[in-house]
Amino acid sequence: MKSIVTSADMALMNRIFRYDSPEKLPIYYEYGGHAYRGVQEPCRVCREALDANMVRYTVCGRVDESLELRVEITEYGDFAATEFLAFFSNCGNAETKRLRNVRIVDGPIEGEDAALIHGNGDTCREDGYEWFRDAVDEKMTLTPVDGTSCNGAFPYFRIMAKNFGVNIAVGWPAAWIAEIEPATGGAHISIGQARFDMVLRPGETMRTPRVNFLAFAGDETRGMNLWRRWYFAHILPRENGKPLPPKYCLHTFNVGGHPEFTGITTENQISGIDDYLNAGLRPDIWWIDAGWYPCDYDWPKIGTWKPDTARLPNGLAPIGEKCDSEGIQLLLWFEPERVREGTELAIAHPEWLLRRTKADGTRDENSLLNLGDRACCDWVIDRVDSIIKEGHVRVYRQDFNFSPREHWIQNEAENRIGALENLHVQGYLRYWDALIARNPGLWVDSCASGGRRNDLETMRRAVPLHYTDVGYGNHPIKQKQHREMFEWIPYFRAHNMRWDNPDGSYGRENHAPDEFAYYAAMAPSLTDMTEHDAPKEAMTLAIRMRKIWRKAAERMLDGDYYPLTECRKSNEDFYAMQFHNPDTGSGFFQILSNTCNRKRVFTAKLRAIDDGVYALTAGDGESRMVVDAKRLREGISFELPRRSSVIWFYEKA
Repeated sequence: MKSIVTSADMALMNRIFRYDSPEKLPIYYEYGGHAYRGVQEPCRVCREALDANMVRYTVCGRVDESLELRVEITEYGDFAATEFLAFFSNCGNAETKRLRNVRIVDGPIEGEDAALIHGNGDTCREDGYEWFRDAVDEKMTLTPVDGTSCNGAFPYFRIMAKNFGVNIAVGWPAAWIAEIEPATGGAHISIGQARFDMVLRPGETMRTPRVNFLAFAGDETRGMNLWRRWYFAHILPRENGKPLPPKYCLHTFNVGGHPEFTGITTENQISGIDDYLNAGLRPDIWWIDAGWYPCDYDWPKIGTWKPDTARLPNGLAPIGEKCDSEGIQLLLWFEPERVREGTELAIAHPEWLLRRTKADGTRDENSLLNLGDRACCDWVIDRVDSIIKEGHVRVYRQDFNFSPREHWIQNEAENRIGALENLHVQGYLRYWDALIARNPGLWVDSCASGGRRNDLETMRRAVPLHYTDVGYGNHPIKQKQHREMFEWIPYFRAHNMRWDNPDGSYGRENHAPDEFAYYAAMAPSLTDMTEHDAPKEAMTLAIRMRKIWRKAAERMLDGDYYPLTECRKSNEDFYAMQFHNPDTGSGFFQILSNTCNRKRVFTAKLRAIDDGVYALTAGDGESRMVVDAKRLREGISFELPRRSSVIWFYEKA
């Protein structure tokens, strides 16, 4: 789409943090008992053009004879956006003095009537994905509740002031902290690693979170869509150099009656693919999740990263080759950071494991693999890379099903608070970067018991196909989750699971997908829960609904987003949204009436509609109408029974 950035937006660069001079950089830290701001002379400044629209300033200086500080500042010329990241390195032969309270950004954003819009992220409960708006009239602290970046606090938030706003994102795959408090004429922002109080050992480097700011003139909706456009332009990973298209996913979940994917065999995977193809369903992705390694049908028994030869005697290669021959991408699940006793890593390399004692005095059954140990990280890179190559894996999926916080705390020295976490984060990013570099075309799916680790640094390398472990088939909960994802992390996947009962209540029993379940799962990527051996009528429905989904998904990735209803997780509500491409005057809107909705009529008032006449086509292609722009803006009404949905695609005539 053509840029909608204006001179008013770019003028706001002076309202956010940017490079002026080394001593005015917004970094703050305490070293050897003294507080420091910026980078002091003498220092070196390097300016490089990364491309026509991006400039990076690198400022390097010495704090003392041992400690070097390097700050990287990136300015985006196509948006009013800046980015900050810093590294501290011990260049001496002895430990440094104590370095603590490092804040990559610490300073004011000027603006009248400042308010903070923030969320609680994915809590792994139904209370997650909530949003709050607070006036900045007292100090507020945002920080996740454990060692993952999105649990209890979402690392994407917004400062709204009079006539403008600033989108802020923290890139730190562990525990970050943001403190927001009133300041003269605006709000004071301070962001860093939550726990940082340590000496650095010789040759060691510690880094800060990466923080991004994007300023915009106008209201929150405009700020949301500028963020989406910046995200698509600069953050969303590419597939073979092209924007990631919609992905339709199929699998054989619980095959053979075994949990997760512990029952897969070479034969049932190949025959499962053939069953779908013969029925007319061709997936973009063939999904193999937890359980393909030796685990005795107990998928959390992880730490032996080899295909189970009893079920996969020739490894994953025959399945990967089958996928390649059919033009399908094989996705494979890993959880390398968690290790159980009795597995290969626990036996062969106990020195790489960080263990912890639980509150009741017993040992946690989960050990944390210390990716901050370079030898450990190298071993995992080599092992997983070999599996990717041998198995023809095209999508690497990483999960993380426990909190590492206590494993770091219980294994750190008093003068090394936060060091294990910092080194682990560096190893985690290095691991992903190595896999991507060694396997051109490979892309990554990020998961951590759902969406607990979807910070911006992670999203620079991945997409969250599995953005939550909560509410797959609970439609009102899913609607609330999608509202947040479309706004901040606009490429994600949904299931078309169906958990609702005839009386409108929700349980956890999985029913076969019906038309409503497909409509409730409209997202850029879809996992269809239609079984590979489902009856013909189920396959016919899947073929019909896949066509509607894909048409909508393409527009989700090529349009601005406008929520047309509030999301309250209520089974008695309407849910409606619109995606609109202003360049072509095309898009779609969807209206969904939840299971216990007592209202029958919804009036859709479309946004961003230019003057003219529009041709509307129902999702199934069976109904058409021509409507002028004024009527679309003022509202067009639809009557929907409970538990039903409509999608209308439109083009400017």
